[in-house]
Amino acid sequence: MATDVLLDAFEGELHGLGEASDEQVFAVVKSVVLALNAANDADNGGTFETDEREALCDYIDESLTEHGVDVVALTARHGLGPYQLTNKWRKW
Repeated sequence: MATDVLLDAFEGELHGLGEASDEQVFAVVKSVVLALNAANDADNGGTFETDEREALCDYIDESLTEHGVDVVALTARHGLGPYQLTNKWRKW
């Protein structure tokens, strides 16, 4: 599935993000979210159901956390709620 390939690529970009700037973290998140948007759009109107959308957001947050990014602090510094990291770019 295309989603798995995209998430594998995302995982490959996470190493060292614990010491990265907020802008670098946001760039990685933006990249995977835009890629997921394209994959979702390519399937005639979208394939991600509500539970899948929530799982993708959780996966992104948890993956960042596992690589040393304090997602709660990151989002708070930018006036976002704890589960709003992907909202700026997400269409699914």
